[in-house]
Amino acid sequence: ARAARRGAGVPPPQCRPTAGTIRPVFTWASVCGERPAVMGIINVTPDSFADGGRYLDADAAVAHGYALAEAGASILDVGGESTRPGAAPVDEHEERRRVVPVIERLAGDVGVPVSVDTSKPTVAAAALDAGAVIVNDVSAARFHPSILEVTADRGAGYVAMHMLGEPRTMQNAPSYDDVVSDVGDFLVSRLERARDAGIPDAALAADPGIGFGKTTAHNLTLLARLTDLVDRVEVPVLVGPSRKRFLGALLRDLPGTDGEPAPDERDDATLATVVWALDHGARLVRVHAVRPAARAVALLSAMRTAA
Repeated sequence: ARAARRGAGVPPPQCRPTAGTIRPVFTWASVCGERPAVMGIINVTPDSFADGGRYLDADAAVAHGYALAEAGASILDVGGESTRPGAAPVDEHEERRRVVPVIERLAGDVGVPVSVDTSKPTVAAAALDAGAVIVNDVSAARFHPSILEVTADRGAGYVAMHMLGEPRTMQNAPSYDDVVSDVGDFLVSRLERARDAGIPDAALAADPGIGFGKTTAHNLTLLARLTDLVDRVEVPVLVGPSRKRFLGALLRDLPGTDGEPAPDERDDATLATVVWALDHGARLVRVHAVRPAARAVALLSAMRTAA
């Protein structure tokens, strides 16, 4: 089955670097050019809100990565530090210890590009050297600006995400004048900083940071006006609504619902937001439950072709 996926054109050669060779510059067109891409989440952490501890063991994380690829993931995003609201920081040595062995094993054979979810330059460097080709940075280089140079030097892709403050404080009464305008201003500014560091436009993507320093109303407004944000940033937009708290809050009072659903009971709501985001210009969606999202991408693409 792995060979079949590679034979189907995933990933392209630039996403599978070989040890000892010069790695070509990553481009988002290689994964979401013809149709949107699904990024599967691998949390190598004990405290992530949706699946903390489930994949902390490297063998379990690698097996999960293969399962996500088989389910239709176009990218695997490996993270070693929880960014849930209130999460405590993890030191760089522990974060590297968690993610590098997983990335080494996945990047060599899984058949899809691997991303590292980190804001630390040393972790990004180790992950890229281990075979990752994308840096997914929730801080948009605010915490450690040199992560941009690390990314540029290795020809990797880069995702700049919007977040208020940092995970421990981001949900402390978040406020905006106009959430779409403010998030857009931030992303445009951080993307320009990434360009100044040497990351080419074709390697840049933007993430409005659903759930990161936003109320339920903020999240809904960003999704409702996603087309405005897509037009503003002029790079592929990634949306990550998967199992977020605002979905639980919206489902809480529905008939037949006994209180707020647990994170792993929010996949149907996640799918609704995924379809909405794809239909409003998102080129990438980041999810825990890959198969429904991958099927949605295929069906939406078929309908657009038939239109």
